[in-house]
Amino acid sequence: MEDKQLTLVEHLSELRKRIIIIFIAIILGAVASYKYIDIIIEYMVKPAQKLEFIYLSPPELFMAYIKIAIVVGIIISSPISLMQIWLFVKPGLKKNERKYLLLALYLGIVFFLVGSVFAYFTIIPITIEFFTQLSVEQIAPLFSFDSYLSFISSLLFSFGLVFELPLLIILLTQLNLITANTLKKYRKIVILIIFIIAAILTPPDVVSQVLLALPMVFLYELSIWISAWIGRRKKQRNNS
Repeated sequence: MEDKQLTLVEHLSELRKRIIIIFIAIILGAVASYKYIDIIIEYMVKPAQKLEFIYLSPPELFMAYIKIAIVVGIIISSPISLMQIWLFVKPGLKKNERKYLLLALYLGIVFFLVGSVFAYFTIIPITIEFFTQLSVEQIAPLFSFDSYLSFISSLLFSFGLVFELPLLIILLTQLNLITANTLKKYRKIVILIIFIIAAILTPPDVVSQVLLALPMVFLYELSIWISAWIGRRKKQRNNS
């Protein structure tokens, strides 16, 4: 049975309802995260065990805790948030579009987490090790915890987004919006754009930029292969 068409007022009422649910889910997630903030902080500083942290103003550490709680709250409430987005857009989608979008929403979480875990265990320790080796006897590495938080957050977020690339390519290929030949044709331009994006997303240092750009190039090449494979399957189905 087809979903009934909603009026503009009903759409706005539905949107308001979904936003309120998402907001409540994030708040509850943030409160739960703050309750276990000590455990979360322990994991956050683990990649930088050799560093000593300070805070530069009385409220700085407390505000850093609040930021962490909110970010973690957003992450752990993301399944609820995505479900609310899905329920809102579902009536306006065709059957095949619903299938692809629902798959993309939840695979998106998986891909984002894989990228963030990769950054946490591989990229962040390498980056911190590189910069701490630059210290000399007269200049010891002593970091503000808020600065460290901003640094690793940007890396975790950047790598989480980068690992969404194959999923995006799969979705666009399934919807016949791009092909492997198109991806190959613009490969050089895309690689240039990748290095520009890496420079924007990462902290202002060459090491982080290169460490982000290289996986992006690899994932782009992987996306070309995936797109070609999907294209071959479609061709075989059409010929059968």
